[in-house]
Amino acid sequence: MSSTQNSNFDPSELAKFSALAAKWWDPNSEFRPLHEINPLRLNWIDERVRLQGKTVLDVGCGGGILAESMARRGAQVLGIDLADKSLKVAELHKLETGVNNVNYRAVSAEQLAGEQQGQYDVVTCLEMLEHVPDPSQTVKACADLCKPGGWLFFSTINRNPKSFLFAIVGAEYVLNLLPKGTHAYEKFIKPSELAQYSRQAGLEFSEIIGLVYNPLTKIYRLAKDTDVNYMVACRKPV
Repeated sequence: MSSTQNSNFDPSELAKFSALAAKWWDPNSEFRPLHEINPLRLNWIDERVRLQGKTVLDVGCGGGILAESMARRGAQVLGIDLADKSLKVAELHKLETGVNNVNYRAVSAEQLAGEQQGQYDVVTCLEMLEHVPDPSQTVKACADLCKPGGWLFFSTINRNPKSFLFAIVGAEYVLNLLPKGTHAYEKFIKPSELAQYSRQAGLEFSEIIGLVYNPLTKIYRLAKDTDVNYMVACRKPV
């Protein structure tokens, strides 16, 4: 593994998620927001690619919430992460539920791109880009792993005063939806920046959608508002 392939991670971020690993599948834990938005993001992806029968790579899979749900839709899924404890939880949950068409591996997207270039119909990288030192490098690795004509999905948090208020002050300090210190504002990524990373990686920026949380109803929904959380869909040209 080259130093480049092995350098695009933050040890403090891995430690943060490893410390919470045992709670990944507790819908009332710190990962409650992920459980609540997962059906929204899963359906949004499935409507565009028809997961049944597809080979899918989930980059930064954590405890396997999205990876396992895509496997349940009929995809053959590989989830990768560098947090070993999270992967062990994902493996255990796989054994408990009997979802056999999902596998997990402790490897970076950059390293895997050197081994399996152009092997996946679909590549997902959700809620991860704001946790790595160089998100453009991760986007490039995801692009390299995707087949020509394939789809890629990214999600992250916009960078503006509203996102600071909602994603950090509101989510971490007022509503206690997330542990304090989960996010660093300077690592948030504007849609224009993500679009630039995608173009630099040779991808076609296809679609963008926002994920909005209503603190009164405590319900998430997809919306045109991309001021805070958002997802994008990209295509790799044939």
